[in-house]
Amino acid sequence: MKLQTKLALFHSLSKTAIVILFILLLPLLVSSVVSGYTNHLLEEQKQKVLRNISRNGIDYYLAGDSSYGSYTMLKEEYISLEPSPPSLNLDNIFTSRRLIEGDTLTYRVLSYTFPDHGRKYLLEIGKTLGSINQYTYPLQRVALYVLISLVLITLLVDLIFTRILLRPLSRIIKTKILNRKFPFNEAPIPVNTSTTDFRFLDESLSGLETQVRSAFEKEREFTSNASHELMTPISILQNKLENLMLEEGLNENIQEKINGMMATLDRLKKIVRILLMISRIDNNQFLRSDEVAVQPMLHEIGQELSDQMEARNIHASVKPEPSISLHGVNRELIFQCIFNLWHNAIRHNREGGSIQISGRLLTDGAYVLSIEDTGAGIPASALPHIFDRFRKAGENTGEGYGLGLSIVKSITDYHGIRIDVQSRPGRGSQFSLHFPPDFTS
Repeated sequence: MKLQTKLALFHSLSKTAIVILFILLLPLLVSSVVSGYTNHLLEEQKQKVLRNISRNGIDYYLAGDSSYGSYTMLKEEYISLEPSPPSLNLDNIFTSRRLIEGDTLTYRVLSYTFPDHGRKYLLEIGKTLGSINQYTYPLQRVALYVLISLVLITLLVDLIFTRILLRPLSRIIKTKILNRKFPFNEAPIPVNTSTTDFRFLDESLSGLETQVRSAFEKEREFTSNASHELMTPISILQNKLENLMLEEGLNENIQEKINGMMATLDRLKKIVRILLMISRIDNNQFLRSDEVAVQPMLHEIGQELSDQMEARNIHASVKPEPSISLHGVNRELIFQCIFNLWHNAIRHNREGGSIQISGRLLTDGAYVLSIEDTGAGIPASALPHIFDRFRKAGENTGEGYGLGLSIVKSITDYHGIRIDVQSRPGRGSQFSLHFPPDFTS
């Protein structure tokens, strides 16, 4: 999962958890707010009554009576004022039930005792819980709507900010990892970012890429120069041995030794030529502008390898798509690639075995060419290394240098062709070349 997706998921889940927690606590919070506000109103009304008494005297309410009581038409609020015992001291707010004109109602009541002209009075101000609770549910809805709106706004802001913040990281991944292909022929372009961590990551990847490119250039230069330099002494030795073979009077033992040395030189010459080809591929010295018809090319390769197949009594069945042509390729390299795979299938096949060469066109326009043999197969432990240079794939590998498959891998990588290998020990191997849709016509 991408970092940006994880952050978006985290923000969404955290905001959802906040909303759920707020919904659970909302009734308690609103009730607390309403209760506190009601207490505040009762205190304000108490102060108002006390100010009136201070200015106008207690008869402002008693009007000659011993007590005073007043309530609204719907009995939602009431005020009472009556004499109190001298020992009674009250200043609190509580919930209590009151009987008013035959109706029992629950009130939030403020009780307060105070002295006036040598006497003590009890002031009570009440407000019904019904009138208080009528604001609770609207407040809950408003608070919930405001919270959800704020959560959505902050979530959107978080997502936008996260996207902007991680944009340099996305560019680093695209430019330094996904869209960079070895051997990195172009110099890395730095990503513009104000985030120190991302800048350090970009500079580190660019530095590693530069080191890899430099090391590869040195290796490629060494391979090319060494291959060229080796060809001269090999050719001189081969000419001297050929001249030596022409001399008269050589006994049979010496002739056999000379033939063995010439065979070794031929083998060395072949290895050097392959290294030169790999070096040319790595240096992009081959054009990819040819159009190749698959069936005629397979027929030509079959003709060249017919003697080797007859020598081992191997039968080849060739069934490509007859109308398929590959364009945007280098014919020499594609020929060499298929030739090596076919030749490899002959070398590692059993006596009297068979080779099945087939092609199929996929629905997306891609073309797959498969070469399957009935040989001993490749052990599972050796499969990851069969394309490595100078590494044996098994005990019975002939020359055993692995350069044939190594050059196949270089050619496929150079063209952007995927190669898959399937092998079952004792039953044979299958090499499949997957040509992308833009190669077919």
